[in-house]
Amino acid sequence: MRFLLTEEQSDFARALRGLLAGAEVPAAVRAWAAGDPGPGRALWGRLARAGLFAPAVPEAYGGAGLLPVELAVALVEVGRAGVPGPVVETAAAAVLLSRLGDEAVAKRFLPGLAAGGEAVTLVLPGGSPYALDADTTAYCFTVSESGELRVVPAGTGGGARPLRSTDPARRLSLPPAGGELLAVGPHVTAAAGEAARWARLLTAAQCLGLGEELLARTVGYARQRTQFGMPIGGFQAVKHRLADTLLALEFARPLLWAAALSPAPGEVAAAKLAAGGAAYGAALTALQVHGAVGYTEELDLSLWLRKARPLRDAWGSPRDCRAAVVAEAPGQAGRFSCQETPKRSLTQPKRALKP
Repeated sequence: MRFLLTEEQSDFARALRGLLAGAEVPAAVRAWAAGDPGPGRALWGRLARAGLFAPAVPEAYGGAGLLPVELAVALVEVGRAGVPGPVVETAAAAVLLSRLGDEAVAKRFLPGLAAGGEAVTLVLPGGSPYALDADTTAYCFTVSESGELRVVPAGTGGGARPLRSTDPARRLSLPPAGGELLAVGPHVTAAAGEAARWARLLTAAQCLGLGEELLARTVGYARQRTQFGMPIGGFQAVKHRLADTLLALEFARPLLWAAALSPAPGEVAAAKLAAGGAAYGAALTALQVHGAVGYTEELDLSLWLRKARPLRDAWGSPRDCRAAVVAEAPGQAGRFSCQETPKRSLTQPKRALKP
């Protein structure tokens, strides 16, 4: 069975891809890594006006409603272009505030998140203990194990210098201490759990786009680089490595759409496990095929290479994702019989897809 995007979803993806193709994304990534978020924020503004964050915010607050498929489509393009900053965290924070059930808090923050004028970061129980880009974002939201939701305003970064990361554009620091208490209770814990699932799903989408870009750049290089009088892409060993990488990405894609349609913990974890592994495999392939030139910082390829390992582990390491899949597996036994193929649509799950 094939998962097919609707015409509107495909148009949305093409619009974002065209916007990003015309932007100087590598320059923005390098500036972000150097501590200058200006070009990256300008890019964020253009993406927000194109509707990047609208699928994470209810219509009542200026968004398009909570639409995980549309947002996953957008994050594939974000990953493909290598956009810097806490895109996933901003979207997940919008989901958290939307599910909180607090009208005052929602009115205070969600319109700004939908418009894209405010990048925020987020720390949730069970996630990373570090905050991403807390020194450059408008707000840092944190949820404690006891169910306390707090917010710290702009650019404090917890008073600590960013920690070194495999990807210099992922500026990590300890979450700011204290802050304003917005809400507390079991409803905060429940909303945080849903936001974490969205963050894992969107990171999987980002990994898929990243892996596709790494593969495309590697294939292009293999066609141009010659050795022994012929392009290296003609060698069987290179062909097999590229084919294996393509297969891993293609197997991850339907898992991603399935998880976007039915964001149960096991399905989301399976998508993240497959997409994260495929992206990391694409990075290893790219590095092997490019050879020594792949290590150079001057080559734009390095901007994508450095993202593969951190994104694979962000919002659910392979070990965490495997545990989530196994934990849900007993309840999935016999879910679908051999005689009946599950039918899904990206926008209307109960209708049949095209064969």
